Amino acid sequence: MIAVIDTETNWNNEMMSIGIVLSKEDDFRVTDQKYYIIDPEWRVCGLFSNVLRIRDVKSEIADRKTALSEISQWLSENKVSRIFAYNAKFDQGLLPELSDYSWYDIMRLAAYRQFNKSIPETAECCKTGRLKRNYGVEPIMRMLSGNYCYCEVHNAVRDAIDELEIMRLLGHPVDTYEIAIIE
Repeated sequence: MIAVIDTETNWNNEMMSIGIVLSKEDDFRVTDQKYYIIDPEWRVCGLFSNVLRIRDVKSEIADRKTALSEISQWLSENKVSRIFAYNAKFDQGLLPELSDYSWYDIMRLAAYRQFNKSIPETAECCKTGRLKRNYGVEPIMRMLSGNYCYCEVHNAVRDAIDELEIMRLLGHPVDTYEIAIIE
């Protein structure tokens, strides 16, 4: 099993929510998910506070210590050793409690022509093959899915689901992400 994590922060750059989805390594389909709203940090509010609670998303409100303890136990029970995130360095920096896991950056494949066959020939890229712009979740998802109406929700669990979908649409075996490990 692998985990894909996304976080949202408040105006003080503190984590106010965390969403996690689990998937088998070979199909990139959601098998389970958890979503925590962190108290009291969520009360500070942030840019995406309006989507902290979405009707069809089950959430738990917990203090950071409780949430991360439950997440660690859940990851352990599911034999997860690898965590994936889009722009993983950001999420990893917010989650020192999960430093024992190996972290991988989905963006390191999604933003590069050699790994993302959906990048048009006309797109401006660096010599390395990385897009010069528009390589966030939203433009990459639009590119891969062909759904140009797609908008990133900025709800942590919904975004984690979308980031897992990016991995599925890229079509690379999970071992390909070894080049995207965060040291």
